[in-house]
Amino acid sequence: MKKIACLISNKGTGTNLQAIVDACKAGKIKGKIVVVVSNSTNAFGLERAQKENIPTEIFPWKPYKDSGKSRAAYSKDLAGLLAKKYNPDIVVLAGWILILTQEFVKKFPLTINLHPGLIPDKKGGVVYFPDGLAAFSNEGIHTDNAIKQFLESGCSYAGSTLHVVTENVDWGPVIERTFEKIQPNDTVESLYSRLKKKEHQMLVKSLALLSEEKLIIKGGKVIFSK
Repeated sequence: MKKIACLISNKGTGTNLQAIVDACKAGKIKGKIVVVVSNSTNAFGLERAQKENIPTEIFPWKPYKDSGKSRAAYSKDLAGLLAKKYNPDIVVLAGWILILTQEFVKKFPLTINLHPGLIPDKKGGVVYFPDGLAAFSNEGIHTDNAIKQFLESGCSYAGSTLHVVTENVDWGPVIERTFEKIQPNDTVESLYSRLKKKEHQMLVKSLALLSEEKLIIKGGKVIFSK
């Protein structure tokens, strides 16, 4: 049974976390969430974790920033906390908004993230929407602004990518992508509510495969075993 750590923030409602919790309880994921870490005390996901008796940790960036410490120092200390107390096999960025540097991802190479954009398989590559038009990756853009960009661009689809986290922001080996058709009267909220459901399905499916080692990450490549 794989040990999973979930990193969250106060920018969402914790639905990614809840999807993982429910899938673990249902036996879809052969694993257990051993800790939920938030960079903020008011993240709603903390309440979800506490209801399930999942250990929680608060690890804010502000004290590091205020004292002039680097993101590398923050990432190293966060990795140290996780390794010492929980030793997870998989780390999921479930709405986490802070950049993690190589000090973290080298310690936990199996860290995955949902990104509201279409990340290509290689730098300079292109991902195409189902209608054949080139998609954009929305690198460095948070969710609401990313969904807004899909709507304002005039394209027919929005999409998200589940990828392995690297030291490069919103970039890493792609595990899976999902698309959602944009409807004429869509708002950011209505479009993302539908896309989010597909994100949850993609996340649970991939974690299930990872938990059974039917999906492995080796040498920076995503490998699906038969």
